[in-house]
Order: sequence, then C-alpha cells, then structure tokens
Amino acid sequence: MSNKVLISGNEAAGRAAIQAGCKAYYGYPITPQNELTEFMAANMREEGRIFIQAESELAAINMCFGSSAAGARVMTSSSSPGISLKQEGISYIAAAELPCVIVNVQRGGPGLGNIAPAQSDYWQATRGGGHGDYRTLVLAPHSVQEVFELVVLAFDLADKYRTPVLVLSDGRIGQMMEPVVIPELSAPQKDPRPWALTGCKGREPNVVKSMLLVEDVLEKLNLRLQTRYREIEENEVRYEEYNIEDADVVLVAYGTSARTCRQAVKLARERGWNVGLIRPITLWPYPAEPIRRAAEHCKFFVCVEMSLGQMIEDVRLSVEGRCPVLFTGRAGGNVPSPGEVLATIEEGMNSI
Repeated sequence: MSNKVLISGNEAAGRAAIQAGCKAYYGYPITPQNELTEFMAANMREEGRIFIQAESELAAINMCFGSSAAGARVMTSSSSPGISLKQEGISYIAAAELPCVIVNVQRGGPGLGNIAPAQSDYWQATRGGGHGDYRTLVLAPHSVQEVFELVVLAFDLADKYRTPVLVLSDGRIGQMMEPVVIPELSAPQKDPRPWALTGCKGREPNVVKSMLLVEDVLEKLNLRLQTRYREIEENEVRYEEYNIEDADVVLVAYGTSARTCRQAVKLARERGWNVGLIRPITLWPYPAEPIRRAAEHCKFFVCVEMSLGQMIEDVRLSVEGRCPVLFTGRAGGNVPSPGEVLATIEEGMNSI
C-alpha cells in the first residue's frame, strides 16, 4: 500500500535512496542540499546502514568508490561547487566500471555563487565533467514526486550499466514541499556482482582499478565504455511531450524551467497560440528524436533555461537546422517567468 506524505525534494531523495536499498551514504554539508544529508544522518543508521559525514567532498566521492567496489549500493550528494570537487572521483568510478548514484542540487554560479536555484551545471553533467572519454547518465526531475521516482531509477540504472548516474535537481526543487506518493517497493534483488571485492576464497581475485598504463589496454577499456554508452543511448532515453500534436512553437525545458513552461503553454493557448513543450527527463542520453520530429512541422523552438544557454546546444543539434531556435534564460539563481517565455514566443512569431 502506498503512502502520501508532504515532503521536500531533498527528503524525497533520501527516502528514495533508503527504499532503493542504498547501503552507504557519504556526504559533506553544502546549501541548498543539506536537508538530504541531514535526513540520511537521521535515518541510515536506524536502518542498520552506513552514514558518514566525510571531511570533504573529495573524501566522500572516494568513499563511494571503495564501498561500491566492495559491492554495496552507494550514494553521495552535494551542490554545484561540491560536485565540481567530486569530478576526479567520478571519473575514477566511471573508469573502474562501478555503480554509484550522485545527487546535485544545483545552485547559482560560477565560483561559490549563491544558494539560489540554477541550471548552469548542464555542461558539466552531460559532458562527463572530469577528464577522459566517459559519460554519466543524467536524470532531471521537475517535481518532488519525480525526485523520489528518479532516485530509485538511478540505483537500478547504475547497477544495470555499472556506471555513475547523476540526478540533477536544483535549489528550488530540493527545498520546496509537495505531496509525494511513496509506494511500497519490494526489496531490491540481490545482484550477484561477480566483479566485487568480497574476498577471493575459492575463486580468482578480482581487481578494481582505473590505472591502466599500457596504451592498448586503456584503449580497450575506453572502447568497452563507449559500447555501453551506445546501449544506454538506445534504451534509456526518457522525455515528456505536452501539447505537441498541433504545436507551431515548441518549448524545450527541464526541471524547474519546465514548470514555468507548462504555465506558459497554458497562457499561450489562451491567446490562441499553438504552443507545446518537450521536457527532457534524461539529459544524457538526450531525447534528440522527439525534437527532430517536432522540427518537421513547427515554426520555431524556444529553449528555456536557468542559465545563459547550455542545453540550447543540444536543442540545436537535435533540430539539425530545420527551423530557428530562440532562447530565454536567467542567471544568478533567477528563474524565467511565464511572461518572459511568452515575450520570446511573441518575438519569434513577429520575426519568423
């Protein structure tokens, strides 16, 4: 039987991790995600699991490396500057082919910035973030309910593909409270994890490492990872379409910006404008195909972001030059308003 509760996005992430079977959480305080670390501190030990407030973000991500290598489901979380500090460890985890869930509750930047919501970590999240040819699967919730659902999914995808999975939230979604239906999840099936470091009595030793000094050996790892990434691109694209069927104008937005855009679509329809919305749920792999299909019949796109233009590059690549792509964005922790989105739509209708 499911249970409906009023909780914040940060608490939803913690509840989801525990229900998904997270065995170890390692974190370090930073606003606006501290409620998630606080929730895990209060609840993981009661569940007989591991919570450690690490001495730094670097320590936290490397603790995830060690626990994942030993076969545990692991998670860490932070906000933008803290995620930047974790990038070397994330690259190591990707190279070692280990599952790990990372939650980024984005805040304004660059630098230390502020604690207001932003979406300016898109490039970092979708392009790997650290060094080397690797990717992280990226899930972008737009509601507290979806935070819960996507964190659960993140653990399953991390195990399925033996890869880090990033849940890209933001300060508004993390802090706001909404009713969430918490389903009764069945206990995760025990994954045999034959690669894990569990003691080699009766079997050959396992080796987990990312340092491969022979060029051909390192190249083989890279090629193996690329094969896995192509499989992810083929099977794990997720998105939502809203009023797309007759749309002359298509908005593209994720997370908090998508909430603004749903209101903008409603207001535009009241004016008699045929406007729709495509909301990417996976930012990588990116939902290029529905955007490509929409570009065959719409007049133009509007990309809406809480940044000065990062996802717009993927929108343009998906459109493939079939029609113009306009932009509405705010920075510094500001959120685009429905009125600003409508103004860009009107600008496009008058000029195209």
